[in-house]
Amino acid sequence: MFVSKAAVVGGGTMGGEIAQAIAAADIPVVVKDIDQKFVDAALEKARSVTQGQLAGQVKKERITQEQADARLAEVMANITGTTSYAEFADVDFVIEAVPEKMEIKQAVFREIDAATPGHAILSSNTSSLSITEMGEATLRADKVVGFHFFYPASIMPLVEVIVGEDTSQETATAAYNFAQAIRKQPIVCGEVPGFVVNRILMATMGEIWRAQEEKGLSLKGIDSAIADAKLAPMGPFFLTDLLGLDTVFHVAEHLNHSYGDSFYVHEGLRGLVGEGKLGMKSGGEGFFKDGEQNVPGDAEPDAQELIDMFSSRALIEACLLVEEGIASVRDIDLGMMTGAGLDPRKGLLPPFWKADVEGLDKMLEKIEGLEEKYGERFTPPVTLKRLVAQGRLGITTGQGFYAYPQPDEGEQPEKVKLETRGAVAIAWLTNAPMNAVHPQVILDLKTVWEKVKADEAIRSMVIVSSVPIVFSAGADIKAFTQMDPAGGKELLDGAHALFREFETENVATVAAVNAIAYGGGCEMAMACDFRIAAEAAVFGQPEIKLGIIPGFGGTQRLPRLVGESKALEMNLTGDSILSEEALEIGLANRVVPDHELFETALMWANKLAEQAPVALAQVKQVSAKGDLDAGIEAEKGGFTAAFGSEDAKEGIAAFLGKRAPKWSGR
Repeated sequence: MFVSKAAVVGGGTMGGEIAQAIAAADIPVVVKDIDQKFVDAALEKARSVTQGQLAGQVKKERITQEQADARLAEVMANITGTTSYAEFADVDFVIEAVPEKMEIKQAVFREIDAATPGHAILSSNTSSLSITEMGEATLRADKVVGFHFFYPASIMPLVEVIVGEDTSQETATAAYNFAQAIRKQPIVCGEVPGFVVNRILMATMGEIWRAQEEKGLSLKGIDSAIADAKLAPMGPFFLTDLLGLDTVFHVAEHLNHSYGDSFYVHEGLRGLVGEGKLGMKSGGEGFFKDGEQNVPGDAEPDAQELIDMFSSRALIEACLLVEEGIASVRDIDLGMMTGAGLDPRKGLLPPFWKADVEGLDKMLEKIEGLEEKYGERFTPPVTLKRLVAQGRLGITTGQGFYAYPQPDEGEQPEKVKLETRGAVAIAWLTNAPMNAVHPQVILDLKTVWEKVKADEAIRSMVIVSSVPIVFSAGADIKAFTQMDPAGGKELLDGAHALFREFETENVATVAAVNAIAYGGGCEMAMACDFRIAAEAAVFGQPEIKLGIIPGFGGTQRLPRLVGESKALEMNLTGDSILSEEALEIGLANRVVPDHELFETALMWANKLAEQAPVALAQVKQVSAKGDLDAGIEAEKGGFTAAFGSEDAKEGIAAFLGKRAPKWSGR
């Protein structure tokens, strides 16, 4: 399913920002509302956002004012405003962004179901309502999906792709790829009230709200305590003023109705909304007015207790989402990073990562103390208790919700670290932040591999990422463009020889794919004997989008794993596939919960290490024996030809410049 034209139903600020994000990705988009004034507001919002973005580039001297003016015209030409469905006959993807009332949304879905082609995907920007119920209003429930942006949509990178009861795998994958096409970061989750980010945020904010009203606490004191502890980018009351009190209140009430008293609704918030005091969107008056709070309370808070309650409820709710099968560990943390502003570079860690840093045993002890004091809303999650019982306590033990390197003593390469556990070697990819396949990564991986081969006690090797949210985002394009032809050829030959040895030597190789494995990262995983994938794993061969072709075996190994037709599709579209499909087509051998990935990969490696080395090597060498070497040589020639083309130069320049490429065919 490919998107050549999109539509947004519902104008105003949010509709305008969503339309702008699509148009800025050079995809035509229609904005429809029942009243022309809302359409005009959406168009004006799209224009102002684009002008602001371009002005920033002009200020940094990345483009001239003349180029900015031309680009503004291009983006706005991609947006069509309308009050009818006449423009919807050739739309491929629709985003509904009307008020958060189910009867209104179902009415809109009936209309767009009748106005769009049968292949079109119908999505909702709802922040909490049922995707399944919306789908029931159509004749294509399998093509209905949640597509939840975060405000402001022009800035916030997250899109929650919500899978309803009837949503097909193909629809979810198409929505994921469309989110990437408009330069957003998607996560996939199941359908529960609040989905991922809002559910965790409302659980934590509810605890703060409850404490404020019950103890008459100062809002400024609370906000300072939360922000100073780096639990959030800003305090919960200031954040609510920024987002809009009515928006936050609506979500809070919905979750309180859905989950009960564990999701507390601030009564002062209810009153302010009733008075029309909505924060920034109503002139700035909300919880605060001119820096002074608008609700009672002046007592100084116990900062440590607030911190403990906030972080504990965040972890509890995150664990429950995993235990209910709603989302994976990595997707939850990534959602909180990109949707709630928890940026690790600023010391702001999402729930699972933070728990690993603090120590899972300490978090469990803290939660048990809060349960004793406050009751069942602080009941320790089963997952947390299980990990502590296993001795998986976080960074200090090398494994908690994520796995962490504990390299062998002595000199180590820079970008790949070696750890040995008996007969199993672990090659840790440590080229943060995205584990790009830099030339030094290849050299360091070869260094580790040579040590592994030289140690007769080692029988298997696991390749795993030390970065919780990514396996490898692919080749470091900028580094490769800076190499001379001779150096590039030497590196390409060396990488192919190394990957080929993964397949032929008497050491079994296992790739533990925790998240994104694109391009060179995907090819590295394919060169291993087995691929164990986390639920959050995403595979892709996006080289075609840069005007080049796979350079580390993607045209040869992929067809052998998934079949010629599917491989051709992946290599020619460049689209991603999610873990469930990767398992179905044979790209992944197993898919396991994120927090069980490393342990499962080690189990495989230990089992393989028990096998007879000579027999293991022979099985590897003769299995599916074909003319792979000739295919590799053909690929190397094709890669060299493509890499030297004008299209490749344009594609790489566009990639580095974060713009759409313009192909010349040369």
